[in-house]
Amino acid sequence: MAALVTVPAAPAEPAPRTAPATAPDAPGPLRDASPELLRVVARGTVDPTSPPAVSVATEPAAPAPTPPAAPTPAPTPDELAGLLSRSVPPVGAGVLAVVPGAVAAPVAGPVRTVRVEVESGLPVVTGAFARFVMATLNDPRGWGRDAAASFARTDGEADIVVVLASPATSQQLCRPADTGGTLSCRNGPRVVITHFRWVEGHPDYLGDLTGYRHYVVNHEVGHWLGRGHVPCPAPGAPAPVMQQQTLGLAGCAPNPWPYA
Repeated sequence: MAALVTVPAAPAEPAPRTAPATAPDAPGPLRDASPELLRVVARGTVDPTSPPAVSVATEPAAPAPTPPAAPTPAPTPDELAGLLSRSVPPVGAGVLAVVPGAVAAPVAGPVRTVRVEVESGLPVVTGAFARFVMATLNDPRGWGRDAAASFARTDGEADIVVVLASPATSQQLCRPADTGGTLSCRNGPRVVITHFRWVEGHPDYLGDLTGYRHYVVNHEVGHWLGRGHVPCPAPGAPAPVMQQQTLGLAGCAPNPWPYA
């Protein structure tokens, strides 16, 4: 009987080892990758050929442009003249208040000083009224043309006192002339402008209130300068500033300036 020989089983061959991800044939972008990233690639969750993500900084949005400020509206004729209301109180407080402040004459020449007074109780911005008076007197079309004269404002002693007064007070200041409170006048050193005309102007000026207001200042100061009344020279001609335009133009065209 043959002997039973037991042949030992050959040992199992070891399973082939997975080549490391850092093998020479690993894709270029992974050559220097961390072990953790290599394991993720091996599991197929990352495409090794994809370029690395790039973080892009977002610039803040530019602020919306500020809309331009609305232009300041030009002052109205009444605002230029200092009027706060178009109401005409027939009687004021009866007290004349001096407008404070002094303004030098703008050009060389014989200087006439002017003090401006406004009756208390009138709806008037006194400083604006004073500026209107002085702008009229020193306008190149006015009595100071060619440096014949220049006007400076003061709140002290003055050559000319320009007064804005209610109808009742202007009537008193113009005596012995009878103005009825609707006409202005010059009486001594005073140039008295009735508040009635300062508000209403005159129909012949066709709504040009600023023009009429220039006229009444120039006309009454012209009397202080020694100028008398003159008639309309011809139909259609500019009315002379010393024409009594408040009583009608007699065919002339309205004109507020001594030298238009």
